[in-house]
Amino acid sequence: MTGSRLPELLAIMERLRALDGCPWDRQQTFSSIAPYTIEEAYEVADAIEHGNLPHLREELGDLLFQVVFHAQMGREAGAFDFESVVEAICDKLLRRHPHVFGGASALTAAEQSVVWEDLKAHERRAASALDGVPQALPALMRAHKLSKRAARVGFDWEHASQTADKVEEELAEVRQAVTAAAGATVGAGGAPSPEIVEEIGDLLFAAANLARKLDVDAEAALRAANAKFERRFRAMEALAATRGEEFRSLNLAAQEMLWQEVKRGE
Repeated sequence: MTGSRLPELLAIMERLRALDGCPWDRQQTFSSIAPYTIEEAYEVADAIEHGNLPHLREELGDLLFQVVFHAQMGREAGAFDFESVVEAICDKLLRRHPHVFGGASALTAAEQSVVWEDLKAHERRAASALDGVPQALPALMRAHKLSKRAARVGFDWEHASQTADKVEEELAEVRQAVTAAAGATVGAGGAPSPEIVEEIGDLLFAAANLARKLDVDAEAALRAANAKFERRFRAMEALAATRGEEFRSLNLAAQEMLWQEVKRGE
């Protein structure tokens, strides 16, 4: 790229990690920087979700800086550098797109997805179909990937309705666990029983599996639901305030009436 400032960025990162560089940058490790890398990736996703392209440009820069930071530490350790990171991803993209860069025939998007996963599995040479799903992924996203991997080797319901039945089954087991632990304090300062925690986990996993079966991005769907709940809740608080009432002082029936009013207004 003519006039590229990438060499300048690499030089800045090297200077920050120099003996007389920034003390904070110098003391960082792969592990200490990892949470920032994840955070920056989420901020990229947030900018995309809000359709804010100027902000997206900024956040992509922050994410690129994370890559440069890790590459500099890899260089210092004698393990890899930025150039080898670029080389690795170029080779991978060429290898995984034989229909574009090789002699393979053209594929549809769905067919390419299958080929991509097959190539990844071959590269992993894994003992299990579930190998390689990162532990650090958000739990909902990891549930989606685990069930997708299992489905690729035939462990899947044939129809989405069967997966929905499984959600209902898991919900019934949550109710049973709650009934069995009726003498325990649940959700009011006391810890729920291990059985309740386990059944709630099974319910969430089943719901993530249903989302996958319906080609729904569970993580995106839950973010949308969170945003909708937040929007409506804030609207309830504002509506109560316009009537001279404090939302927290209203009983549940009055709060529910406000909720329904806000929903109708939308």
